[in-house]
Amino acid sequence: MLCNSIAAAGLAAAYVLVLVLLLNPSLSLAENLVPLAATVGAFYSIYLTIVFYVLLLLRQLLARVVFSPAWISVGALVWLCAMSATAGAALMWGNVSTFSNVLDPESATALNRSALVLTAAAVLCVGLAELRRRFPERRVLWAAMLVTTMTASVVAPVAIRGAGARTVLDARPIDVPGDAPLNEGSAHVTVIAVDAASLDFITRVTAEGRLPNFGRLLDAGAVRHLATLHPTSSDAVWAAVATGKLPQKNGVRSASIYQMPVGGGSIQLLPDFCYAYRLVRMGLLTEQAHSSATLRTRTLWSILGGSGFSVGIVAWPLTQPAPVVRGYLVSDMFFRAAFTGSAVDEPATVYPPEVQAEALTATQGGVPDTEAVVPTSLGDLTGADSRQDAPARLDRIYDRIARELAQTRPTHVTMVRYQSLDAIGHYFLRYAMPSEFGDVSEEERQRLGAVVDRQYAVLDDVIGRAMAAIGPDDLLLVVSGYGMEPLGPGKRLIERLIGDPDISGTHDAAPDGFLLAYGSAVARGRQLQRASVVDIAPTILYFLGLPIGRDMDGYVRSDLFEQSFTQDHPIAFIPTYDR
Repeated sequence: MLCNSIAAAGLAAAYVLVLVLLLNPSLSLAENLVPLAATVGAFYSIYLTIVFYVLLLLRQLLARVVFSPAWISVGALVWLCAMSATAGAALMWGNVSTFSNVLDPESATALNRSALVLTAAAVLCVGLAELRRRFPERRVLWAAMLVTTMTASVVAPVAIRGAGARTVLDARPIDVPGDAPLNEGSAHVTVIAVDAASLDFITRVTAEGRLPNFGRLLDAGAVRHLATLHPTSSDAVWAAVATGKLPQKNGVRSASIYQMPVGGGSIQLLPDFCYAYRLVRMGLLTEQAHSSATLRTRTLWSILGGSGFSVGIVAWPLTQPAPVVRGYLVSDMFFRAAFTGSAVDEPATVYPPEVQAEALTATQGGVPDTEAVVPTSLGDLTGADSRQDAPARLDRIYDRIARELAQTRPTHVTMVRYQSLDAIGHYFLRYAMPSEFGDVSEEERQRLGAVVDRQYAVLDDVIGRAMAAIGPDDLLLVVSGYGMEPLGPGKRLIERLIGDPDISGTHDAAPDGFLLAYGSAVARGRQLQRASVVDIAPTILYFLGLPIGRDMDGYVRSDLFEQSFTQDHPIAFIPTYDR
């Protein structure tokens, strides 16, 4: 049974290996296949061997007639291979759906065709099982047909994909703001970007009389649910917000780049639905962060600078090294340099370089620890090492920087991102929503139940200051790029067995974020229409009187504004800003 389990696991691992190749068409078979097999293939072979062996044991325990398979048994393998091919086909179709906004058309087509090949292989295996039952004496023929079917089910998808080659990326558009005269208009746009905030949570809390500034926005502003990206990662979502384009065009296709062992190249997309991120947790793949060079299209701050508008960007992802902007930019990587005493040697974390002195001054008295943001368990909730304190203080640091620079360097557009709700929500959502979990003690609820609320209260204060500072022609946008929801019972069990037992919040299923708009030009009310994260950039361009790039995937949310405003501001287009 063990030998047959190993054989079936090898086939199933090969299907996962093929899926990784299909999702990453730039990987070269000649250069990357061996390292890929040594990491991804070996990992899945071991775990799937255990799964198949357990299945065979259960068959022995539950069957009326105990069977005794040969070392390599056609009778056992034909069913295990049928299960592997069926699961492989389902996995491929599931990933086509998951990565629909990420995959280019050729890769999506290859995945669909490969799934059909695996489906055909599963059907053939079932047919072979029936033939073997009827004509057991022809076992050599059935064995040959099984080997041929399984070999073809691996070789055919690889042939459909092709040998692969290193992709030569298009030249990145120049980020230099250009020489357009500075716009003299009085309108100002403030964007407060929040990771993993939930509109349902805010609505419930404001109904209880808390978060008064969120309540004012809900009552006096426009409210939209905001469709996010799937798979949901902070870098990919905020890149879409900043460019108005989906990952296929902006180049940010995943949470990170995953490096294989020496000489193995890098993986941009890990497959979904098969716990591929365990490869990273176990150290078989090394996670490498994206940089500003990952973006293959111009960002909103680049477009605005080239159109005569000054910008102030603080804590936005993928801004390291800091690009040239008209105004100022403080990368979300600034804290790594500032809090290790090396900021003077890392001017690329800010632009222009002289801003770093002001940013460092603003951090005085609130420098977070340089250790990991979270401890190893919730039992470590002491001082600055607690899971809620470090990310919350990090947000306070960037908020202080943003406030200081807004006073000394006024701009037309200010965009500040607050990231701590994501880190906090992953571990403390269960205590904020105990009824969703059922196993939260009263002592835990009293001790930890307010952790999430406190961070929302910090954001509420930020919104209050922004609303107080808004002028008659200004626009305030509060954007949550994606939401947070309770971890399902199944995933909760898996995390407790082989993952992080303290995790309780997730955004794996791409829960909606939200868009709150406030200003004299904004039409009040909450509508059922959903906007998208790629709609933010076109809407800001529209408000400022700039044309929309036809190559943008987002749309102008003109429904946010009063009819009198839209009548006076028709939508204009240009082919592209990427020149």
